[in-house]
Amino acid sequence: MTLSRLGFRLTVLTVLIYVQVSHSQKDPLHDFCRRFGHQTTVVDQKLYIDGGLLNWNPIQQNPLNYTNTWLLYNDFNVDNDGMPQEYDNLTKGPDVPSVQGGVLWADPINKLLYLYGGEFYQVSPDSFTLWIYDIIYNKWNASSTSNAQIVRASFGAGVADEANAFGYYYGGWLSNASVPAWGGVPMPTTNLIIYDMIGNSWKNTTGPDSIPRAEGVMVYLPVSDRGMLVYFGGLQFPHGPGNYTATGVPMSEIHLYDIVSGKWYTQTATGNVPDMRRRFCAGAAWAQDRSSYNIYLYGGASMPPNTVGFDDVYILSIPSFTWIKWYPTTSGTAYPHHSLTCNVVNGAQMIIMGGTFPNSTDCDAPGVYGLHNLNLGKENSQGAMWYQFLPNVTSYNVPSEIIATIGGQ
Repeated sequence: MTLSRLGFRLTVLTVLIYVQVSHSQKDPLHDFCRRFGHQTTVVDQKLYIDGGLLNWNPIQQNPLNYTNTWLLYNDFNVDNDGMPQEYDNLTKGPDVPSVQGGVLWADPINKLLYLYGGEFYQVSPDSFTLWIYDIIYNKWNASSTSNAQIVRASFGAGVADEANAFGYYYGGWLSNASVPAWGGVPMPTTNLIIYDMIGNSWKNTTGPDSIPRAEGVMVYLPVSDRGMLVYFGGLQFPHGPGNYTATGVPMSEIHLYDIVSGKWYTQTATGNVPDMRRRFCAGAAWAQDRSSYNIYLYGGASMPPNTVGFDDVYILSIPSFTWIKWYPTTSGTAYPHHSLTCNVVNGAQMIIMGGTFPNSTDCDAPGVYGLHNLNLGKENSQGAMWYQFLPNVTSYNVPSEIIATIGGQ
């Protein structure tokens, strides 16, 4: 080896060591600037946050992205300047993957979290194993059951049917960042993966058609006997295997999966249809008489080559399948961002966490760790949609904008 090559390798090694040491010296709360690509879920009045990427504060001096290796949580019963206080005192050992673009499925009855999917950042992926976090014992365990048909996909659409203890993940990417020795170009998938938490078993089934999709969103609605999955948005690849040229999924195209029958249906939505987008987030609330189910969408990234993204809220009301624009109501300064999470709390408020901001170098509300709260029924003293988190708001009233469009109460 020549001296020049040796010097180059030593320089690279020095940089890597510096980056690792710098990251290890940072505190996930005191040094917080941004969080994105993470996975979240709610159990017993706590919002759990795993994985994703971090930017440290001040971001001008810390421009790199770092992997979040902590399992964090926000306690809804502890106030921090109008938002739930965040804590970093949970266990997560080095064997547990720290990924972005995965999902946390919650089993609130047995107090367990299941980590599926996601991709590794700047390191090679390991073979897929389902990791389970036991909330009561503050301990991670690797599942003893595997399935050769199941591999790790990233930036698909994941959701849990918590009442029946099933996890679902549709579409997403297979790549060198998620599958060991992949060796090829990133490939979007057509699969719907189903995990039975009680039976500890997997099923790999098909999506609504043969078109691969990624970076969309799926929500669970408690309709009929077992419920329904609603998928929309993201990227699709209609030209089939070998030609992964992406096009956007029109936001009028809504795919429905009936869990009891195992059948997919497609419905066309009308109204004020949002622009096509990907890596956004959404959550659902429903009228007390179940006359309407309302899916609230926030933000997201634009379709390539546009990279600005969105800072807006739309509501998809079902069963009328009508889109309603809820925010903003007037023009003004916008902060578009994507790769964020939405979690509906007590059916009445939706905590929007994190995201990366393509056209801003500001930190994301560092005092409250990137949390923003959308009051879904505007149940507060100001009748505001954006408001501080209120732990005593536990019921949902359909807002006037929905009633004015579809009727009801």
